[in-house]
Amino acid sequence: MTKLIAVLIIVAVLFGGWQIFLYWDKVNHEEEMAQKQAATSVVDPRSLQGLPYKFQPALEAAQKQGAPGLTNFLKNFNRIVQDPRRAWIELDYCVLIARENPAEAKRIFAAVKGRTPPSSPVMSRIKQLEKTYE
Repeated sequence: MTKLIAVLIIVAVLFGGWQIFLYWDKVNHEEEMAQKQAATSVVDPRSLQGLPYKFQPALEAAQKQGAPGLTNFLKNFNRIVQDPRRAWIELDYCVLIARENPAEAKRIFAAVKGRTPPSSPVMSRIKQLEKTYE
C-alpha cells in the first residue's frame, strides 16, 4: 500500500512539474510576441508611402513653420499626398493645433481614423492618440 502511495505522489509531482513547465513556456512565448509586436509598431514616418520624394523638402520646411506651415502644405499638396503618409501628416497637424482649436483637431482626427484601415502602419499612432481626441 505504501508503494502505491509513493508512486501516486511521484506521478502527482511529475504532473504538477509538467503543468508548471507548460505555463512558463506559454508566458515566455507571450512576452516574446509582445516584444516583437512593439518592435514592429515603431514607424518611421519618412518611410511611409504616399509622398513623392521631390516633395519631402517642402514638407520639412512646412513642419519647421509649425501649424500654419502644415496647413498651407496640406492645402497646396492635398491631391499629391496619399495615405498613409497623408494620415501621418494630418495627425501631426492635429497635435499642433490641439490647444488653439480642439474642435478642429477632433474633426481631423475623426476623418483620419475613419479612412484608415486596421492594417495601416498609422493605426498604432491613432491608437495612441485616441484617448486625447475622442
